[in-house]
Amino acid sequence: MKIHQISPEKLTFKIIYHILKEDYKIELSDESKKRILKCRQYLDDKMASQDEPIYGINTGFGSLCNHRISHEELGTLQSNLVKSHACGMGEEVPREIVKLMILLKIQSLSYGHSGIQLSTVERLVAFFNYDILPIVYQLGSLGASGDLSPLAHMSLPLLGLGQVYYKGEKRNTDSVYKELKWEPISLRSKEGLALLNGTQFMSAYGVISVLKTIRLSQLADIISAVSLEAFDGRIEPFNDLVHQIRFHIGQIKTAERIRMLLEGSEIINQPKEHVQDPYSFRCIPQVHGASKDALNYVAYVFSCEINAVTDNPTIFPDEDLIISGGNFHGQPLALALDNLAIAVAEWGSISERRTYQLLSGKRNLPAFLVANPGLNSGFMIPQYTAASIVSQNKQLCTPASVDTIESSQGQEDHVSMGANAATKGYKVVQNLERILAIELFNAAQALEFRRPKKSSPFIEEFIGEYRKVVSFIEDDQIMSDAMNITVSFLQSIPLNIPDALREDV
Repeated sequence: MKIHQISPEKLTFKIIYHILKEDYKIELSDESKKRILKCRQYLDDKMASQDEPIYGINTGFGSLCNHRISHEELGTLQSNLVKSHACGMGEEVPREIVKLMILLKIQSLSYGHSGIQLSTVERLVAFFNYDILPIVYQLGSLGASGDLSPLAHMSLPLLGLGQVYYKGEKRNTDSVYKELKWEPISLRSKEGLALLNGTQFMSAYGVISVLKTIRLSQLADIISAVSLEAFDGRIEPFNDLVHQIRFHIGQIKTAERIRMLLEGSEIINQPKEHVQDPYSFRCIPQVHGASKDALNYVAYVFSCEINAVTDNPTIFPDEDLIISGGNFHGQPLALALDNLAIAVAEWGSISERRTYQLLSGKRNLPAFLVANPGLNSGFMIPQYTAASIVSQNKQLCTPASVDTIESSQGQEDHVSMGANAATKGYKVVQNLERILAIELFNAAQALEFRRPKKSSPFIEEFIGEYRKVVSFIEDDQIMSDAMNITVSFLQSIPLNIPDALREDV
């Protein structure tokens, strides 16, 4: 059994990837336990020694911050907060993302600035390890005081309330507790805020989207190289000299990767009748590279966030301070998520243009890549599907971060809308996978018309693996079947090329 210790050490994308994909269990390090206990003891001592109001600890929330709460009602205040804020609607959040929300919330609470009970954090650890995954809904967060509604749904099972997935089944939490002989957590002062204030909904969506995009960026380069070969494209636009005089790292790395992928190809090295290629081929380094640079910016933002304390108020035991601030505000994430969606959409946009060019009947390719023309329409309509998805991505790329709606009677008068940026950005990433699958479906078909000449050893091996699941299309068939199989192929094929992510994130 593999175990990851939650500690003050930096949490990275690579660590998260392995935790999720290799079914790690987690545990709190001794240092994290020490920090959590110290902060909780400080808060208890502080509450016993002073009468002054402390926001969210002995006051109401939001615009109710001037309402004092008696000492006897502090626990009820916190449990009421969780119940009243569980207002999510819409589709359920994917379970993989819910599990990551729990991990990121534990990480944030482990630094000892939140006043949480150790038993509460350890129950979240148990949720993670037993795969007890709360039902969380996609709609309801403004990304302002963090992700209040989604995190409330994540926290309801701590109280024995709400529903969870356990052993693959949706169940009422109380029935799971009876089976495991667990008792609900009794929240104490500050704990409801510690659980609900935070950016873990946005962060989990963002991290999953970044991890998926890293893989898709590699596949976009590979598939574009297949298309370049199928279109009988030229290698000169990928010459390193061209890119070194523009300085953009993503562009330079993309050109380098295309050269590597096509090394040893007969097709790319054969004489060409045409002088230039269309932009969708010639400008692969510039377009893919710009999106890679954007991806690295987004990864940097989320690398900061997943290692941050984002609840409120924040407790500093060594300085004897409890400070009400705004670390829960999702603006950094909202801007990054909008940027990610736009970058990902551009990978899809240029991919669809390459598909379109392959169908045009140019450069000795048959129109619509029909092997037996006449009764057959060939690859005419998969391009329609790609165009439809590309158009949807453009619509989804309207920035969420430029919007704000006043809430809580004006106390929360500027919100980030980062949660909406997160959920729609996730859809754009899923759509890119489908667009790239359609390009590969077309490019592999077109490449067969270049035979007997061969592409590079890498491309031939890649297409050889693809042909094990999707055959050359001789006559019309139900194309969506092959397209969906192609998506599964992209999700499972091992990739042995460098990724686009900076090593420090």
